Amino acid sequence: MKFRRLIKKEKGFTLIELVVALAITGIIGLGAGAATYHVMTQSDQNTAATSARHQALNAIHWMSRDVQMAQTVSPEGASGFPLTLRWVAWDNVGHEVVYSIVDGNLTRSYSNDSGEETEAVVAQYINPDAEMTNCTFSGEVLTLKITATIGEGLHAVSVGKVREVAPRPGL
Repeated sequence: MKFRRLIKKEKGFTLIELVVALAITGIIGLGAGAATYHVMTQSDQNTAATSARHQALNAIHWMSRDVQMAQTVSPEGASGFPLTLRWVAWDNVGHEVVYSIVDGNLTRSYSNDSGEETEAVVAQYINPDAEMTNCTFSGEVLTLKITATIGEGLHAVSVGKVREVAPRPGL
């Protein structure tokens, strides 16, 4: 008997309680959606930044390696590209390396007096703008400034690296 009286007195949720519960659920859902979007967007930006950094460092590595061997350094044009490096090895074999930027790729063309020739893409996504990527030779020091840019517009991520390298003195 007592149990039936309790059931008759219950009336359920009020409209205000339902609206408040719905609002709280909506706020939590909106927050979760915004957090998910932010995590996904940030992940893409981090991936682009890491890739751009890797490309810029790879370009600096290969160019520095060849500049340290070079006895003559010949940058051309406003940006210093193509950059021609020449040296003669201990066995009197002449070597020549030409770095150039073609369609955002930094290419390394190697040849020597023995007839060996190779061409390789050293880095991708290199920004061809002379303000962003250039090399200048002054006072026996070559200054390399390499900028890799991935993406376009608001989603573009650019990473720049600068390095000063002294070539081998001419013998």
